[in-house]
Order: sequence, then structure tokens, then C-alpha cells
Amino acid sequence: MRPDGLTIGLIEDDPVMGGSLVQRLELEGCAVRWWQTGQEALFASSGKLADLDLVLCDIRLPDMDGEEIYRNLLGERSTPPVIFITGYGEIGQAVRLMRLGAADYVTKPFGFDDFLSRIRDNARNRTPAPDGDTVLGVSPAMRKIAALLRQFARSDLPVLITGETGAGKEIAARYLHNLRNGEDARFMAVNCAAIPPDLLESEIFGHEKGAFTGATKRHLGYAERAGSGTLFLDEIGDMPLPLQAKILRLIEDRCFHRVGGEEIVPFNARIVTATHRKLTDGSGNAGFRSDLYFRIAVLPVDIPPLSERPEDIIRLMAIFLAEAVERHDKIVRGVSSLTEETALGYDWPGNVRELRNRVERGVALAAGEWLMPADLFPDRPGSIGPGIGFAPLSEIRDDAERRQIVRALAETSGHIQEAARLLGISRTTLWEKMTRLGIKTERSEN
Repeated sequence: MRPDGLTIGLIEDDPVMGGSLVQRLELEGCAVRWWQTGQEALFASSGKLADLDLVLCDIRLPDMDGEEIYRNLLGERSTPPVIFITGYGEIGQAVRLMRLGAADYVTKPFGFDDFLSRIRDNARNRTPAPDGDTVLGVSPAMRKIAALLRQFARSDLPVLITGETGAGKEIAARYLHNLRNGEDARFMAVNCAAIPPDLLESEIFGHEKGAFTGATKRHLGYAERAGSGTLFLDEIGDMPLPLQAKILRLIEDRCFHRVGGEEIVPFNARIVTATHRKLTDGSGNAGFRSDLYFRIAVLPVDIPPLSERPEDIIRLMAIFLAEAVERHDKIVRGVSSLTEETALGYDWPGNVRELRNRVERGVALAAGEWLMPADLFPDRPGSIGPGIGFAPLSEIRDDAERRQIVRALAETSGHIQEAARLLGISRTTLWEKMTRLGIKTERSEN
């Protein structure tokens, strides 16, 4: 699980930091090209980015900042993944860079084992696999979904995304859209449950002037504005039956009429739908047209609830924390270990949306520099986790160690030696803890 054989570009002006990184990475089997200014890096890498598996870039450099460097790199062919190295005051900029497409960021000071893990996960010369993408999550379930969506991106067939409310269906839809489309392609999202039924048809297909009372001018609907991008029909299970027939016709004919119009409007977008409902019960009595169901569910994907993928909780908390810190312009350095334990012990009935909202509120109201359990769960004072109360410290410590060991084994595909290195302990100590805690792995090592 070491990042052996990678060719890494390092842009770092600090000679001590840069020299240390070069030395450590070379010990891990990497070839490193080190540049100490942005201009030097851009000049040296011009036309040669295809040779790099990853770029590590400090955001703050003497001649330009990381964002300017990244925008220049994007103009090159075969731009490799970029991980930014930031200080706490630059987290907001790092988040913006990730929205532009950067692979990840690490905050100084950082643990080198975690740093190596992020390099390994994001470097592009790894064979594409279900566990090679962390955009949707780091859990095995979400990595499999990411791999499935990468396959779906090769065609224009309709995709149906199912899952509980707040599980991340729209995030998956946007991920699918970005896999296939360029920056100019539009992602038009329509929440079929939020728009009154008598207005939904006009919002999707548009209308001509005078089509109904109040239609004072022509209105282009979501289907037309989507262009050659994606039309995302969220909560399609709440769509009225008469409109379902028109969506079926849209899929089959690839054209439509605006409400009150006679002109045929071509439809070039891909249709992606989502719902938290069961659309058909097999008898045709579920309130949803079975013929439409089979047309939109050509490529189905189901998003599991957050409670079934605890490996994603800590990662998502870190992402949401960085975003909230930027929005509220507050100094919150991170999430305390006790808060992480509390979050891992919570059921998350509202899924990812609830996690985002709790972190947002926690940052807005936090009195200190670390997000504490009371910040994340003000509605559960004095509680460490559901049903735990004031459990013995030894029990809490064992639960925490068990979760971390299981996560490390999952990350290393059961390699005991690699898992021990991630955890900062010896192989013998890890075996002793696994035996005491009843943790088994199917992989054996000699």
C-alpha cells in the first residue's frame, strides 16, 4: 500500500519543508521533482505533465499563489491530480480549489502516514478500481458506487438514483454529470416535490406567451435550458401522473412542445432521476407509471444511508467543517476526537444532509477553536453517544480502538503490516489488540 513508483511534482519554497518531503517521499520509492517557485514549476512542467502522477503544491509561494498555479496547470494537457498544502488561514482557498477540481488538501502540520495515504488515493497512475475514488466517500459502498457511475458515464442512457432523503442522491447525480460533461455543460435540477403540480409542467417544458393567465412572455423550461448537459428530476416519485406521460414521451421522442406552443423543441440532455420512494410494487398500483419506471431505471444505483457507511462520517465532517469555516469566517481548527466518537455512535436519521447541517450550526455557534460534542449535538447534552451515557473509560477506549483498527484494515485491504504503520504501532502490537478485541481479517501474512 506504499506509493512506490510514483513520479511526483513538488512546488514548495521552504527549503527545510521541501527537503524533508523529498527525502521522505524518495524513501517511499517515489521520484520527486522539486521546484521552489511557481514560475519555475510552470516552466519546467510545460508540456511534461503527462509524466507526473501527482503534484503537491504549497498554496503560499513567493511569486504567485496556489490558485494561479492551478489555473495555469489546467491549461496544459494531461493535468495530473493536485494536492495543496495549506495553513489554517488558507483553508477557504483550498476548498475553492477543490471545487475547481483539485484532488485534495492537507493542513500543516500533518501526519506523514495520512499524507502518504492521500497521495496513494489520489495519484493517477493507480489502476482504476472501486476504491480509487473518494469524491462520493471513502467507504467501500460509496467507492463501488463511484465505479458504477464511471461506467454509466460512458453512455447517455437514463439513470435512476434511489436512497433515503438526504443520503446524497443529488451529489451522485452531479458527480455523474461532471464525469461526462465539460465546464460549459449545464446541470439543471428540478425538485418535483417542491413545485406545485399545476406549475411543474411549465417549469420543465417552458411556456409561450399567453399560454395561461400570467404568462406575459415566453419562458424556457429546465429541459430546454439543460442543453446538452443533464436534466435532473429529483423526487420524481412525487410527479403527477399526467405529467409522467409527457416525461415518457420526452424520453422516447427526444423532443417536446412548450406549454401553449406548436414549435417542436429538440431535447439533447441526459435524463437522471432520483427518488426516496418505491416507484413500483410490481402490481402497477404504486401511483407511478410502470412504463415510465422501466424507461428511467435503465441504469439504477442505490445510495445507502449514512448509518451503513460509518467510514464516510469523519471524512465528510472534515469537508463540511472547511466549507463552514470559510462561510462564517471563524477560526475552528478541527473536530475533537471525542466529537468524532460521538458522531460515529450516532444513527444519522437525516443522513449526509443532517451531518452537513449539524456541522454548519456547530461552526456558527462554536465558542472554542475545536468542534466539541455539545457544538454538534446541542440537543443531546451530557451524552457521549446514543445509549452510552457515562460508560467506563476502558469500554470507550476499546470501542475507539476497534473502529480505528477496522478502518485501517479496510484501507489496506487486510495488510497487517500496512495497517500497523497507518496506526503508528508495531505489527505485534496490532496482532495483540486484534486478538483482544476479537477482530479478524481474511488475509493472512507470513
